[in-house]
Amino acid sequence: MPSLDAMIAVALAGLALSATPGPSMLYVLSRTVGQSRAAGLASALGLCLGGIILAVASALGLAAVFQNSDWIVTALRYVGSAYLVWLGIDMIRGAKAESQVRLDVEKVGHKSLAAIIWQGVIVEVLNPKTILFFALFLPPFITAGDAHSAMPSVTTQLLVLGALVPLTAIPSDLVVAYMGGTMTRVLNRQTAMRERMAWAGGLILIAIALNLHLQLL
Repeated sequence: MPSLDAMIAVALAGLALSATPGPSMLYVLSRTVGQSRAAGLASALGLCLGGIILAVASALGLAAVFQNSDWIVTALRYVGSAYLVWLGIDMIRGAKAESQVRLDVEKVGHKSLAAIIWQGVIVEVLNPKTILFFALFLPPFITAGDAHSAMPSVTTQLLVLGALVPLTAIPSDLVVAYMGGTMTRVLNRQTAMRERMAWAGGLILIAIALNLHLQLL
């Protein structure tokens, strides 16, 4: 199992990313407003399942890399940390502009709940940005041992931490699916709140990345 510190850090990072409006949130919102609350919940479930599938695939692939290439392990830890810092800085730099963008819900065709769940899975699994995120986000939080004993431990760490990422998106997706159009109106009115949320999320990501190497906490 990964350390409690790593699990808390990954959960905080996942919450910071999921709490700010993005493509996934708008996807759930479109289904809720365009069809029904049940459709919004189904789309949230599909995104979560897709994220878990991607987390498992990433974990198995990264575990093999961790076992066979020590130098890649070190490189990925630093690249992953730099990626977290970049994500944080990008959120802060775009906070003002993004907060002013009006969120418009796209029209969607009615589908069965099963079809919506499946669509959510496909959207998440085939998203190249999500694939890159898992590949670079997980390595900094992994503690690897020697090549003979580390494989099961590393695989378990990657699976648990990887699963935490889509699971931390569930609360915000459920709120969006439940509130529907009310959420759109609130987010469009509360531009200052959206800007503060982006700043807070960006600072959290940067702090987590720095703490990985400086051990401030």
